[in-house]
Amino acid sequence: MIYIRVLCSSCAKVIRRHSALLSKWIDHTGVTTRSWIHTTAATCNQSKKIDLDEFSPDRIRNFSIIAHIDHGKSTLADRLLEYTGTISRSADNKQVLDKLQVERERGITVKAQTASLIYQYQDTTYLLNLIDTPGHVDFSYEVSRSLSACQGVVLLVDANQGVQAQTVANFYLAFERDLVIIPVLNKIDLKGARPDEVCQQMESLFDIGKSDILQISAKLGTGIDLVLKAIIERLPCPQADRNAPLKALIFDSWYDKWRGAISSIALIDGTIKKGTKIKSNYTGKVYEVQETGIMYPNEQETNTLYAGQVGYLICGMKMTKEAQIGDTIYQDMVPVKSLPGFKPAKPMVFAGIYPVDQSEYSALRSAIEKLLLNDSSVSVNIDSSAALGQGWRLGFLGLLHMDVFSQRLEQEYDASVIITSPNVPYKVKIIGAKNIKQYKGEEITILNPSHFPDPSIISECSEPVVLSTIITPDSYMGSVTSLFLSRRGQLKDQLYIDNKRIMFKVVFPLNEIIVDFFDELKSITSGYASFDYEDYGYESANLVKVDFALNGLIVDELAMICHSSKVLENSKRVVAKLKEAIPRQLFEIAIQAKLSSKILVRDTIKAYRKDVLAKCYGGDITRKMKLLRQQAEGKKKMKRYGNVDVPKDAFISVLKK
Repeated sequence: MIYIRVLCSSCAKVIRRHSALLSKWIDHTGVTTRSWIHTTAATCNQSKKIDLDEFSPDRIRNFSIIAHIDHGKSTLADRLLEYTGTISRSADNKQVLDKLQVERERGITVKAQTASLIYQYQDTTYLLNLIDTPGHVDFSYEVSRSLSACQGVVLLVDANQGVQAQTVANFYLAFERDLVIIPVLNKIDLKGARPDEVCQQMESLFDIGKSDILQISAKLGTGIDLVLKAIIERLPCPQADRNAPLKALIFDSWYDKWRGAISSIALIDGTIKKGTKIKSNYTGKVYEVQETGIMYPNEQETNTLYAGQVGYLICGMKMTKEAQIGDTIYQDMVPVKSLPGFKPAKPMVFAGIYPVDQSEYSALRSAIEKLLLNDSSVSVNIDSSAALGQGWRLGFLGLLHMDVFSQRLEQEYDASVIITSPNVPYKVKIIGAKNIKQYKGEEITILNPSHFPDPSIISECSEPVVLSTIITPDSYMGSVTSLFLSRRGQLKDQLYIDNKRIMFKVVFPLNEIIVDFFDELKSITSGYASFDYEDYGYESANLVKVDFALNGLIVDELAMICHSSKVLENSKRVVAKLKEAIPRQLFEIAIQAKLSSKILVRDTIKAYRKDVLAKCYGGDITRKMKLLRQQAEGKKKMKRYGNVDVPKDAFISVLKK
């Protein structure tokens, strides 16, 4: 027998494989010997047993990478994994921690991922727990959860794009939690990099000295050792006690169809191992620990997790709802004070989701239920439409969240869906609600415009508002100002962050920015502006419901809620769309936009004309007049008894986002 001896670069272990079997396998799969070596090395690395007992709290560092979208978070995470030997070095290592197909296709991070790194520095081995966070404003909730398990953050800024809106938001998220911040300037290898100018921006906005900023290129691997050195030297170790009673925080969870809910936990005190009886502070249920481990970068089972460490826990939870984010886990019969939890995710945007064909309703319901197991931030309400059939009204954190959810439905479950135009939740106070059976309280939340109450019983309406941050070159200042004024924006503050860029703080009604605001902002600023927003509560507003009628019959699916100042503009837009979308009939169709009983906008779809005089040539004029009178009477009768058959495609063109 002849064996091939391969030295695994990850653990210096000699791997032996039978040459004949190896050659057959290579011929069958089409991979090269080199790629097989990398695959084998990675597998060998994953099979190593890791003893966490040696890592006392003073040799542990828990940190997150936070940045604006597309500033290189995932690339930096890849280089850190390579540099510490967690994964083998390979050109294929791109977005290693981005597990979803939609993340790899779009080049974005949607869900925060953890990975443990073992790194030797000055003859001491350290355990570094990395949490790679999303950068888009829609997933700020993921960022805030991740920061709760950390003692510090790496604030990454693109040397080419400079400080962006989400950079500012993430900085203050970390600052409010008193986390140590390591500023890092990425992409210094690009020709358009402006390190000195961007350092000035960071000093102006965050009061960070230039000497404290690390300059790296995550793509080329330049300066990665400086980042690891700063993490060990600048970040504090977790304040944890192994001998204290068990106390752990659940900061994330996902679902596995074979093992149930898997929780990401940060151990504050004590230890946890297989067989331990634990209790959830939120549900009060008792579970038995089935498996503990760390992400290295995939699940690596360990015997025990110790205080100060970050890992995963499997304990027989059947649903992710049991693994409540922010919940405190403690040993059964040994209660401890609960840790400060999280506010539940608050949906900001609502949209109707319907199957293209009602025969696919059951399959779509199953697909949505499975996705919800891994995304607890989506709210679900059953909805129905006379035009589109049975469906659901789902609540999302933002437009990108909605797009990602619908894309995952299509990619992972092959579901074809219709998504209606997004809207926001409104609050309405009812006069004498106690005397009206259908209203259980004085204040109700409206998720569907067709459920808006009669104006005669409304005492006050409120709409959600957001505090936004807009950063743009000052040459576009006039255009940006005109844009936010046209969207009912209220300027709160403005300041220059350097000689050429200005930052606006503007309060917007959420309904004004959820659809096309960002696209228009990018258009008028040639792509240089950045935009971020955060919840700012509710403000009283003069809101009205606009109905749309076809030949006098109101179509509930087309109803919309808008501010009184935008009624005419929005009504004209929808009526124009309807006129294009609805096919002509043998009788006229009147399209009306109505505010209560008042007609705001009216347009008409002309009827098809049948030439009844085509066969009349010559003869008495009375014959022609008789035919025309008969045609006119027939059209009147048809209009009186006929119904407007609006095809589903017409609704989709008007309602779709």
